[in-house]
Formats: sequence, C-alpha cells, structure tokens
Amino acid sequence: MMTDITNKGTTTTETPLTESKDSQSKAIKEHLLSGKSLTPLEGLNLFNSWALAQRIHELRRDGLPIITEMIMLDSGKRVAKYSINSYI
Repeated sequence: MMTDITNKGTTTTETPLTESKDSQSKAIKEHLLSGKSLTPLEGLNLFNSWALAQRIHELRRDGLPIITEMIMLDSGKRVAKYSINSYI
C-alpha cells in the first residue's frame, strides 16, 4: 500500500517497510525458482532491493537452498551471484 506524505509543500510516496520487504522476498524467490541467477545490481534493478543479501538470508532461513558464487566483474570487483541448485 502506498501512502502519500506531504511535508512543507513537497509530496513524496513512501512504501511501508514490511510490505516492500515481503513483496521483494516473494519476487526474488520466484526469480530464483525459475532457474535464473541474481547479483546485487540485478536485485536493485529488478526488485528495487538495496538489501539483497538480507532477503537471501531470510529465504535461506525459510529453507530455500540458495547457493552463492563469487564472480569477477569487468571492473575487477567481486560480487555475489545467487542461484538455486538445479538438482533440487
């Protein structure tokens, strides 16, 4: 649910944290279960998730067998790439 907040003539839109967190987790879970992988930048772009590692941790805690592979970007930076083992 979106709530409009007006403050000193400026209007912003705010999403309650729990709704955003729950909807992000559900979308991330569906993405991974479809056989796709996910990096932090993809998590931000696809699901507006600034806390992908936290969502992954929660999904693992709920029993989803997510694996992490560290990959090297063209820039030389190492990032996590999350996926689900295709053998489940």
